[in-house]
Amino acid sequence: MATKADRSNRSLARVLSIRTSRRTELKDVTAEIEAVVRESGCVEAVCHLYVPHTTAGVLINEGDDPAVARDIEATLDRLIPHRANYEHAEGNSDSHIKTALVGSSEIVPIEGGRLALGRWQAIFLAEFDGPRTRELRVKIVPDPPAKIG
Repeated sequence: MATKADRSNRSLARVLSIRTSRRTELKDVTAEIEAVVRESGCVEAVCHLYVPHTTAGVLINEGDDPAVARDIEATLDRLIPHRANYEHAEGNSDSHIKTALVGSSEIVPIEGGRLALGRWQAIFLAEFDGPRTRELRVKIVPDPPAKIG
């Protein structure tokens, strides 16, 4: 078993299982990612986030006021409606388009053993074809040790 000091020099990868409850939903996953950062034992590192789905993504935005997430959800639904003249036959073209705009990955620095997010920022899984259970892949890569001399 690696000690905390040993772990802080190695990468750590985890796959989080995130259950969504609505077709379009921004779900705050910051606490789950912070738990992986703590588990890693890394003090200075980079946190890579990746959602391996074509109808869900990940984004960083304000997490203090839940109305912001609801506004983003509503605006994306208004700009890219569920039903339109899409060619894709599965009925979820809007979900693919929303994911293309939001993106499927984010990178967050880790400083002092914590995610270096802005004061109001949170990390959201962006669901556009739910409800479903989604994967969020988290990889913590420690900074190389400082060279002395």
